[in-house]
Amino acid sequence: MVTGLVQGVGYRAYARRVALGLGVRGYARNLPDGTVEVLAMGDPHALEALEASLRLGPSFGRVDGVAIAEAVSEMEAWNSFNIS
Repeated sequence: MVTGLVQGVGYRAYARRVALGLGVRGYARNLPDGTVEVLAMGDPHALEALEASLRLGPSFGRVDGVAIAEAVSEMEAWNSFNIS
C-alpha cells in the first residue's frame, strides 16, 4: 500500500515501467481511499529494487509511506505488470 500524493500523478504508470524493467510481474491499482495498491512477484533482489523505487515515486507525486506485506496469490500465471 502506497500513501501520499500517488493518484493523478502517473504513479501507476511509473510503477509499471519500473516493474517491467526489473522483470517483476503483478499490478498497481488506485484504491478509493487515495492510496495505490501494488502486488508484485519476482526475484527477491528485483522486488527490493522495486520497493526502493516505489518509495521515490514519480517527480509529480509525493510518497508518504509504503507498507509491505507478503501475500499468497496465483500470480504464477501472470506474465506482465498491469495497471487498473
